[in-house]
Amino acid sequence: MVTESKITVRYAETDKMGIVHHSVYAVWFEVGRTDFIRQAGMPYSVMEQKGIMTPLSSLTCQFYLPAYYEDELIVKTSVSKITAARIIFSYKIKRQKDQALLATGSTSHGFVSAKTFRPVNGKKALPEIYQALSSAIEK
Repeated sequence: MVTESKITVRYAETDKMGIVHHSVYAVWFEVGRTDFIRQAGMPYSVMEQKGIMTPLSSLTCQFYLPAYYEDELIVKTSVSKITAARIIFSYKIKRQKDQALLATGSTSHGFVSAKTFRPVNGKKALPEIYQALSSAIEK
């Protein structure tokens, strides 16, 4: 499963050079990730209500071309790996008008208890969403 999230670059996201600041890509990854989880069957807010959180443990981003103010972008999000302890999402950011690949990246998240922030077995804690995310892995 690959989800697509639409983004329009806001002026505040650009820097003095007129291009999107590198820090914004992490925010766009989050937009893609939360859309993906919701489309897989459970909004992230419901996961939190059930006592599970997925804090970020690593983030990578490769930049190929810049994005500019008012560019319309598509964040393509997929799950590349899931275990009982963690989940890894992959991202591709493309400009909509010419399908130019602007950036790729990944984020890794652990499954933790919202009360103790200690690791939990995601497969046991949220079996329905774990199954949905597992079956969504791009083969």
